[in-house]
Order: sequence, then C-alpha cells, then structure tokens
Amino acid sequence: MVAIGFATMFGSNGPLNRALAALGMPTLELMFTLRIIVLAHAFYNAPLVARVVAAAWEGIDSRAVETARSLGASPLRAFRDVVAPQLAPAVLTSALLVFIFTFTSFPIVLALGGLELATVEVWVYDRITRLQLQEAAALAVLEAVVTLGLTYAYLSYETRQATSRGVAPQARKRLSAVSVPERLGVVVYGLLLVVVFLGPIASMLVASVTDLNGELTLRWYEFLLARRDVTVGVQPDVAIRNSLLYAVGTLAVAVPMGVVVSLTTARDTVSARLVGTLAMLPFAVSGIVVGFGLLQTVVFGVELLGRRVQVIGALAVVAAHAVGAYPFVVRTVAPALSSMDDRLVESARALGASRTRALLNVELPLVAPAVAAGAAFAFAVSIGEFNATVVLVEGSDAYTMPVAVERYLSGRPLGPPAAMGTVLLVVTGVSFVVIERVGGYGGFAE
Repeated sequence: MVAIGFATMFGSNGPLNRALAALGMPTLELMFTLRIIVLAHAFYNAPLVARVVAAAWEGIDSRAVETARSLGASPLRAFRDVVAPQLAPAVLTSALLVFIFTFTSFPIVLALGGLELATVEVWVYDRITRLQLQEAAALAVLEAVVTLGLTYAYLSYETRQATSRGVAPQARKRLSAVSVPERLGVVVYGLLLVVVFLGPIASMLVASVTDLNGELTLRWYEFLLARRDVTVGVQPDVAIRNSLLYAVGTLAVAVPMGVVVSLTTARDTVSARLVGTLAMLPFAVSGIVVGFGLLQTVVFGVELLGRRVQVIGALAVVAAHAVGAYPFVVRTVAPALSSMDDRLVESARALGASRTRALLNVELPLVAPAVAAGAAFAFAVSIGEFNATVVLVEGSDAYTMPVAVERYLSGRPLGPPAAMGTVLLVVTGVSFVVIERVGGYGGFAE
C-alpha cells in the first residue's frame, strides 16, 4: 500500500507534480530515487515513533515539571532538563525499531527502487530467483545476526521499562491556549502530514476510482471482480480468495500456538523468560529469511524418520504466515495472563477443577479480549504479508493480494494496484479497529 500511495502521489503525473506545474514551479522526479524510498519509510515508521514516544511522554510525572517551573525554570529549560532526559530512552528505542524495520525493508525498496537501490532483502530475493542459493543463504544469515542483536537490545529495554511506577500525567493543552508561534508550528507540521502521510493514502483512493482521463469510474473494482487472466499472470479473484483463505488458516494455527506460548511465559520464572525470548525470534527475522528457510527445508523436502516430507503451495504459505503472526498473539495474550489474579485459578482448583478445566472456564474467558486482539493482529499480518509469500509462490497460482499488487505495479495503469491496495487498506483497517476496541493489552496494543 505504501508503494502504491507513493507511486500515485509522487509520480510524474501525481497530485504533487500537477500542483507544482499549476504554480509555475519545476516538477520533481522522485520515483526510483533514494529520496522517495526515505520518504516512504518515514511514512510508515512515523506512527510507530509517535506511539512509543507519546506513551513515554504520558508516563512522565507532571509534578517533576511543576517543581522545575516553581524553582524558576522556563518552559524550554524544564523540557530540556526534566522531560527530554526521560524521553531519551523512548526516542532511542523507537529509533532502534525504525532501523530494524528499514534494514529489513523489502517490498517498498523492490517497488520504488529495484536492484539499483537494493537492500540486503532485495538482493537475497534476487539471488533466490536466479537460483544462486548459497549466496542468498550467506546474506540471509548475515542479516539475521544483525536483526537478532538489535531486537535483543529492544526487548531488554522493554523488560526494564515494564515495571514503571505510577505517575501524575501531564495535563493536555488545547490548541487555542497555546502561543502563536506554537500554533504556527502545528500548522506547518499539519501541512507536512497532509503531503507526506495523508497524501499517498488519498492519492491511492482517488486513483482506484478514476480512469486515465481523470473521470470517476468503478472499472478497476469491476476488474478485481472479473475472472480473467492479465498480462502479469494474476487473476484478481484468485489473489483475494487466497489471501482470505491464508488468513483464516493463519488464525487456526497462530492463535492456539500463541495462547500456548503465552501460558508458558506468563509466569515470572527463568524458564518462562527464556521461552518468551525464543518465541520472539520470528519477530526479529525478516519474512524473506523465513520464506527462504522454508524453501530450503520443507518446500524442497526433508528426510524425517526415513521418509521424505514435503510441504508446498498453500500449506507452506500458511506456515510462513503463522510463524510471522503468532508472536503478535503472544504479545497481546501474555500480559493479560500475567496480570490475572492467581487466586482465581487456585480457587477453581481447590473446588475440584482440573488444570484444563480451570484454563477453559476461568483463564481463557477472562483474557478473551486479548485473544481477540491477537487474532486480529494475526489476520492483519497474514493479509499484508509479502516477503515470505513472494518467495514461496513464485511460479504458482498461490499468490496473494500483496503479491498481485507488486505484479500490477510492473505495468500500467495504476488503477488495478490502487484498487487492490484500497481493498487491503479496508481489511487491515478493520482489523486494527478491532484491536483498538477490544484489545488494549500487550506491548503492541498499549
């Protein structure tokens, strides 16, 4: 979706260049340049930074700021000496996450930069498609080592922050109560948000309902519903059907797996912490590496108890999606289980309930919202997964909506990928609405 939005917004005939031309200013050639890739990564990483830093800011005790002000500190100095030092860990953590996600970026670079601006992920994929598997394996191992180290640093920081003390949150200011320079800064930042963040989404939505002449049309959505072969070798209805089937299959695998791992890691013991760390490994390993690992093992076939076991097609894709999705289930369910009163389970056991019955009748009903949030995360992850999928479905009809979008982007016009991207946006948007409504649990939903 990011690639489609930026192609429609910042392309040669996009709204930005049309606006510049109307004002008599020179147009910008951003496509297939380093600038567009940096902008695109800023687009989808900025909300992550905002959420991490905002959560940390709300945790700063307002009494410390008030004390500094009462001792004569100006608002700027109070921010510099009191607020900024407490925000620094959150800023560094979000910067670390942004680095990890950008370092392992694949679809954006592939669509907007190609091999000329290839990252490690893109180069691994290129080696795989050229069947140069040894070189691909070496690059994949190198990337995995780097990302695992960085993710360990992030998880270590998060563990230290888990026992934060109660604070008096700072009061929020109304926009009408701030000074004129502050309002001007908000306006400038708002304009930047419109151009860089809202612009690509709006451009994608508009491109999905306009034809080559700029007139309103639903032909691109009719195209998605039509059962036909296209020059890029994709049938839209097959891509939509596959995505939904894989998402359901991912739920069936990832949710029970995540709940079982959560039950193991919910208690504060050495073994639980070890299992919890190992359970987060898929979060640290990119989809390309996961897909390549499955390709080299179960897809090509492995010997097991004297028999050759091979998993291909839809099963391989669901396995890859489940590996990427179950850590999100763990991250939402485990904190809910950890915060549960142990006396409830002990009372059920004292009344004769078995451990299984206590789990089914006491624990799971109490954490049902967290399980629902984890399921929504798993569904959204599966619907939007591209990295592992594109490796596993090469040369088959097991492609998904993200893979179809990438193939559509290789041709013209932008209507089909924009329409498919809009469908993806709606599905993932609904999933995250569910997360916000019912799943205020865990590190990813706080």
